Amino acid sequence: MATEELINHLEEKARQLRLSVVEMMGIGKVGHLGGSCSCADIVAALYYHRMKVDPQNPKKADRDRFLLSKGHAALVQYAALADLGFFPKEELQRVKALGGMLQGHPDMIKTPGVEANTGSLGQGLSIANGMALGLRLDGIESKVFVIIGDGELAEGQIWEAAMASVNFGLDNLVAIVDQNGLQATGPIIERFNTNPLTPKWAGFGWHVIEIDGHSMREIVAALEEADATRGKPTVIIAKTVKGKGISFAENNAAFHNGAMTAEQYELAKRELSIVARGGC
Repeated sequence: MATEELINHLEEKARQLRLSVVEMMGIGKVGHLGGSCSCADIVAALYYHRMKVDPQNPKKADRDRFLLSKGHAALVQYAALADLGFFPKEELQRVKALGGMLQGHPDMIKTPGVEANTGSLGQGLSIANGMALGLRLDGIESKVFVIIGDGELAEGQIWEAAMASVNFGLDNLVAIVDQNGLQATGPIIERFNTNPLTPKWAGFGWHVIEIDGHSMREIVAALEEADATRGKPTVIIAKTVKGKGISFAENNAAFHNGAMTAEQYELAKRELSIVARGGC
């Protein structure tokens, strides 16, 4: 069971990740603020608690693998990688810059710690299957974690991959659905409604866990439950809020991929700083 000290540490890391996302975007630069903030708690729990990674040896054979299938949310992954020392933090100020190592979507060639080029939606789970099978063939007891967007579930390839995961009994694979309820143009229930999610994944044969994706205690417990599951893959359905932690971006599809004004930028930084001071 997670200690209060661990939970507080991970919550602080999630806040720092959100603040880094805001600072990377800055004023007037278009970026995926909403989806980066909705999965920040999950990313914090993975990188600072659950996953076995080595910034000094990013390709170490027995590392755990992390795939951000919803690759447009790369800003939050970049924030974690820089903080852990995979590359200098100064690079965060050159996101999407010509010749920079941090592109708008993850690039495994340019960016240390990135396992695959993602963001062409629907492909991440298939890649994760291949990695999980490869680890098994090599006799390596490591895990593959993949974050999928709920809007991304409209892609048929996800469900083909979901069948394959169960067919091969990939219990070294954990999928996490960032269920923030919004895609680029509006609510998922009004665009391409993939709900309800739990019976679908369960029907395919996955071990399904439903959580509040902003409760660090629930996230940690779900990851522990996934570790204990044998013979089948686990999917964590994480109910989240798009733009979490930033008042004007929460549940606002305009910030799926939008730019902040100077006033919004300062407000976002101030709100995230209030959280750090224990405010509401």
